[in-house]
Parts: sequence; structure tokens; C-alpha cells
Amino acid sequence: MAWLVNRLRCMSFGEVGYRMQQAAVGRIERRGMSRWTAPAPGGESTGLPRAATPPLLPGETDAILADAARIRDGDVMLFADARFHVGARPEWNRDPASGVLGPAVFAGDIRITDRALVGDIKHVWELNRHLHLVRLAQAWQASGDDQWLAVLRTQMAGWLEQCPPMTGPNWTSSLEMGIRLINWSLVWQLAGGADGALFGGDGGQALRRAWLDSIYAHCQSIARHLSRHSSANNHLIGELAGLYVATSAWPCWDQSARWRAQAARELEDQALAQFSSDGVNREQAFSYHVFSSEFLFIAALAGQAAGRPFSSQYWAALERALHFLRSVTDVGGHVPMVGDADDGTVWRLDPEHNDRAALLLALGSALAGERTPRSASARWLLCAFPGQHPRAMQPAPPGGWSFPEGGYLLFGRDFGAAREIKGLLDCGPLGYLGIAAHGHADALSLTLSVAGEECLVDPGTYSYWQDQKWRDYFRGTSAHNTVRVDGLDQSVSGGRFMWMRKARSHVERMPQSPGQFDFRGTHNGYMRLADPARHIREVRFDDATGTLVVTDRVAAKGAHTVEQFWHFAPGLAVTRNAGGVQVRGKAFALQLDISGEGATVALVRGQEHPPLGWYSRSYEAKQPCEVVKITTESNGATLECRFTISFF
Repeated sequence: MAWLVNRLRCMSFGEVGYRMQQAAVGRIERRGMSRWTAPAPGGESTGLPRAATPPLLPGETDAILADAARIRDGDVMLFADARFHVGARPEWNRDPASGVLGPAVFAGDIRITDRALVGDIKHVWELNRHLHLVRLAQAWQASGDDQWLAVLRTQMAGWLEQCPPMTGPNWTSSLEMGIRLINWSLVWQLAGGADGALFGGDGGQALRRAWLDSIYAHCQSIARHLSRHSSANNHLIGELAGLYVATSAWPCWDQSARWRAQAARELEDQALAQFSSDGVNREQAFSYHVFSSEFLFIAALAGQAAGRPFSSQYWAALERALHFLRSVTDVGGHVPMVGDADDGTVWRLDPEHNDRAALLLALGSALAGERTPRSASARWLLCAFPGQHPRAMQPAPPGGWSFPEGGYLLFGRDFGAAREIKGLLDCGPLGYLGIAAHGHADALSLTLSVAGEECLVDPGTYSYWQDQKWRDYFRGTSAHNTVRVDGLDQSVSGGRFMWMRKARSHVERMPQSPGQFDFRGTHNGYMRLADPARHIREVRFDDATGTLVVTDRVAAKGAHTVEQFWHFAPGLAVTRNAGGVQVRGKAFALQLDISGEGATVALVRGQEHPPLGWYSRSYEAKQPCEVVKITTESNGATLECRFTISFF
């Protein structure tokens, strides 16, 4: 009930009306008054051009076939790198983690947060995105061996039998339907299209008819249940992309052209609305920056293949998104884990590499004119969606450092070189729209990498659905390199994906360069206290000395408990010394000197109650890390931390 009240408080009157309309549509569907079987074909007769086999480099075919063999034997990879045994004939409504089998009832009646009913819905959905079925189609393309089509036919037929339209947990999310349609289109393309060998022999035509019926039902459900208002974030982009790709691949019905036109129009709008003019995804979550960009790219490639290119403004938004992503990536390939991340991906075409940011940048390089794309993922995508490619994307410009609209500034020196120092300062909003679902309470936090090694880190997300304390911790202020006042988060949570009061940052002094970086900013997150308090942070970096100085002050009438946190990457050697804290990496050393009236320093690692000192590189995985926690009772006194960096 508390969650419901909070959710309603985040809605406009227009959104309340939309939710009521959605509930009415759901009642109609529950009563069986909607038709889900595809009508007779009445649209265009052809979809996308037939896919070709990409040029494969030595070892790539073997890697594809090895992964396909694991899938044939029932082992699939979910999320970033977690393997699960689901069997050669999966039970598609069963959670592969907990073993709970979801009910085969009307999808609108399923409470997806009820773990006793559906298990962990994230695991169910991840399996049913069908990324692994694409691997089977790749194996057939690469080898010509029909055994892979037989495995694919068995799994696809099983899904269609177990998951009829609007029945079971796999029909509870329009976003998941969109991702599934995208991967189905890749399977369809790579398996030879409508007249391919997949649909030959006994049962082939029946499989095609049943599959097309399900595709139609997916499109109809997405079009009816688009994420709107405060939910119109990456979900809306993913739903529209799935609808657009599907109606380009299967323009079979009279409704197809209307659905496709709507999806194209809204994707054009969302590419500009959800990314700032300097290329930052407005959800303030770098993993979702990649996720949303993947959707926009694959829709654009489908549009080109179908002869319906998106506008130059759309492509320019993608170029800006890649520019930002390239800029925040350090020389070792690390991207700071700002905001939420669940390792969700739109496609998985490279069996050996799953660095999604790197793969996205490689796709951008391929579209910018790279003669022979080094990325297997890019080569497969361009062959799955053949035809006229877009006008070459602009060659990648040198990395930037100032993204004021998006809310991020970079400091450091020697960007792209072996002895790179690269820091990221977060001075942007909490998140996007009314609920800011995937933002973290990280105002004025910073990260730092040295010589391609992560040093000061954002600890990540860990899990959406584990015990509430872990969700609260990883998105809370104490899990970020910033200041907490009176033991409270900067922003006030209203649920696992909802913020009720949002701290707003304000830049008071803008730096002029990353090497002579002199920043001053504040946020209002603690002005809600009975004795309002304002956090003021100054960040200075001097490239000549390799010194970073961070000064914090909490301005208020009375004294407050002030805690400052510094999270160090696992694998670094972090020890106390007479001056403060010594940190050693593979190629660098860092000395942290601390000064502040009444300040006490503690080194914390893997604390359970309350959580502190944890790091999560991938979804559902966590490990201890060293955290320097500095505490003082302050009535405006200054707390200064000086980081001196040297190289071996």
C-alpha cells in the first residue's frame, strides 16, 4: 500500500488517466475479447533482404559451434557471464535460478514481484529474450550443419506451445516482448527467412504459422501497452525498437504499416528526448546508456535494410551517444558503473566477447567506414540486416571532457595514453522523469582510474530483487564517493525503482580544462532536514603534479554527522599509514592524506550490518572491497582529502 501511494504521488493526472485506460484494456483482454491469432496476410509481401554469412576470422566458427553445443546440451549463458542448465527442452516459464514454475494464467493477473509465484522474474525474462537461439542460427550459417536447425526448431516449437498469447510470465512486459522480437528477427534472418530450411520437412509450415501468430500477438500487445509518462524511459525505446524491427521483418498484416510508422515516429522523438544534446542518456545510468543505444542502432539498421532510413538527426544523436561513451571509457576499457545496471543486452552475437560498451563502440566504428570490422558482433549485424548502409557515421572525434547538460565532467591527463589519469565527476540530475527509476543517490560523487586500472569506483548495482537492504545500499549514498549527512541518503526512496525527493546538483564554478580542473558545486538533498544543510564540494586536479584535492563542507546552523566515503576497486592493496591511506595498483601508487577538525578514519571491508564495503561488477554477484570512511561532527568545518598519484 505504501508503494502504491508513493507511485501515485509520482504520477500526473494524465498518467493516472492512462493507467486507468490500460486497466480497462486489460479487462477486455482477460475476458477473451481480443483476437490474438494473426489475420490473413494483407500487408506487404516481403520484409528484409535475406541475410548473408559474414566473413569469419580464425577461431570464430569454432567458438560459435562450441557455444551452440552447450545450448544443445541445455546450458545457456544469462546476464553477463552466468551459466544455467535449462535442459535441451526448456520449461520456458520456469525460473532457472530458483526452479519456480510460473503459472499458465492470464498475464495481467500475475504479480511479477511474488517470488513464490514466479521466482526471480529477471531470470525468467532473461532466458526468454532468446539471445541463445540466435547462436543456433549462427551455428547453422557458419557450418551448414542442419543439426543446429533441428535444435532451434525444437526449442522454438516448445516456446510457442508453452507460451500462448497473453498467458504466463513471459507476456507480462512489453519491453521483454520487444527484445524477443528483435532476437526472433535475427533468428529468422540468419536461418534463411520465410522459405528457409528451418521451415522445411514435417511440421515446418505449422511452425511458421504458429510463429507468425505469436509475432502478430507480440506486436499487438506492445502497441496496446507502451510504457508512457513516468515509465517512458529505456522501456519505451525498447518496445518501439522491437515493434519497428518486427514490422520491418514481417510486414504481413494490414496493421503492420501503421505500427511501423508509429514506432519510427516515436523512436525519432525518443532518440532526442532521452539523450541530452551532449550525448548523455538522461537515466543517468551508464549501462542503460548502452542498452538504449543498442535498441536505437538495431532499429536504424533494420530501417536501412528495408529502405526506410531514419533521419540525419537520429543518426547524429547516436554519434553523440557514442562520443560520450568513448570519452568516459578509460585506456583499460573500463566504463564507470554509474547508476543501475542489470547486464541486460539486446543481442549477443559474439561468443567470446561480452563487453557491451566496447561492442557498441566497435559497431559505431564499422558504420563509420572501418574496412573490415574487427568486431564479430558488428559483422553479424550488418549481414543480418543487409542492404544500403547509412551514410557513413562521422569518424570518431577526440574524446571530450565536458558534458554539462548531461551532468558529467572529466578531469585528468594523458587521456588514451599508458599513464592516463582519468576521473569522472557527477554533477547532474538523479535520473529521468518522475520516478528516476535507475538513478542512484550519488550527487557530486566521483570515480578515478589510473593507467587503465580502476581506482576509486562506483560499486555498481548487485541486484534488483535481493533483500531490500541490498537494493537500498547499492543505490544509496554510502555506496558512492561522496558525503552523507546524519546517516541519510541524499534523495528519498519510495521503492526499488522510485525516488520521492530528488537531490539537485548545482555547478557554482565550472572548470576550464581537465588538466587544470577547478570545480565547485552543491546539491540540495539535505535541505529537507529540520536544520537544513547544504553539501558544498570543491574538486581540484593539477596535471603537473598529478594531485587531486577534494574539499567538502556541510553548511548549516547546527552540527551534523558528516560521513565521507572512498571506495577502492577490489584487487588494489589499501593500507593505513601515518599520513592517511596508501593504495597500490599494478602500475601506480596513491597516497590519500586527510585533514579535518575531529575527523576519524576507518577502513571498512565487506561489512554486513549495515552493508558497507561491497562491489558488484556483474548482476547478482558481489564481493568485498575496501572503503575509507571518514566521519566528523561538523558545523561547517572543512574536510579535505588530498590524493597524490605516482607511477612505478
